[in-house]
Amino acid sequence: MSDLVSLESTRRRLTPKQADTIHRLSAAAVAVLAREGFGGLTIRLVAAEAGMGAATAYTYFSSKEHLVAEVFWRRLASVPAPTNGPDSTAADRAAAVLRQVALLGADEPEFAGAVTAALRGNEPNVAHLRDRIGREIRDRLEQALGPDHNPEVAGALELLLTGALVYAGMGYASCTQVVEQLETAVGLLFRRR
Repeated sequence: MSDLVSLESTRRRLTPKQADTIHRLSAAAVAVLAREGFGGLTIRLVAAEAGMGAATAYTYFSSKEHLVAEVFWRRLASVPAPTNGPDSTAADRAAAVLRQVALLGADEPEFAGAVTAALRGNEPNVAHLRDRIGREIRDRLEQALGPDHNPEVAGALELLLTGALVYAGMGYASCTQVVEQLETAVGLLFRRR
């Protein structure tokens, strides 16, 4: 429970009870997604799955896009940046970051597709989370690349990851296949430098 309290919601700081509510809604959202897909996901269904009223769920999440974006953000924020050995190269470290993010929904294809759809939303809560997710990924990549990194390389890696997540989210490849393609692309990018 202490890990849940440490993650700040997009709307407010959370008490332990509020953090538990968000945790229950998040777990319920993933369960409903697995059954119904993103098209069938509603806040009402998620609330029922979590054993609470829709009004309670709407207190925390303004839309299904907001809910899915929050679940993805919480997964990303709860996983520490990958650790690498002392002999790892910038390419190895960058590939580890991309692999970690790409695999956040590897066993849940409906979730991966929902994240792709949700993060495209324009509502303020989704935009806020999209920015937080992007900053977190950029920070991890910059740390992996080292203090003298080329910002253009970091941008290219972000673009690779974004494209890979959309590709997987659209069902063109599994997250595992996308990771393999990302690792190949990272190798090509660093070979050209």
